[in-house]
Amino acid sequence: MSTAPRLRSLPDRLRQIALFEVGGLLLITPPFVWLSGQPALPSLGLLAILALIASIWNGLFNTAFDWAEGRLTGRPADRRPVPVRALQAVLFEGGLLLLTLPVIVLWTGLGWWPALIADLGLAAAYVAYAFVFNIAYDRLFPITAPTQP
Repeated sequence: MSTAPRLRSLPDRLRQIALFEVGGLLLITPPFVWLSGQPALPSLGLLAILALIASIWNGLFNTAFDWAEGRLTGRPADRRPVPVRALQAVLFEGGLLLLTLPVIVLWTGLGWWPALIADLGLAAAYVAYAFVFNIAYDRLFPITAPTQP
């Protein structure tokens, strides 16, 4: 069994989540408003609620994924190869889809199928965004070994 993996510190993880969600809202809201035909303010409210759900899921999922991968491979998250990054993005968005679909149904009044289509569109956009964002974040903020006293 391999040693405990190096994980991101809590402040680093919180920075990662905040940057991801703010960037996502800025990038995804305009095309969502345009494609959905929904008014901008309610769309922004919905996407902000979804971002809050995603933030909580992000911290839980990515910490667990980093831990599991580190235990299995001994590799820190910032050294993750592209196929594993793709798997991480797809699994993250699949779990998020299960969490957000009921919110979209309740918020918009859409039926389950139209809400699923909207949620899948958001998930596809966020999978691509998460893939690029996490590579950039890991390069800008690599995981450093803890300093020895």
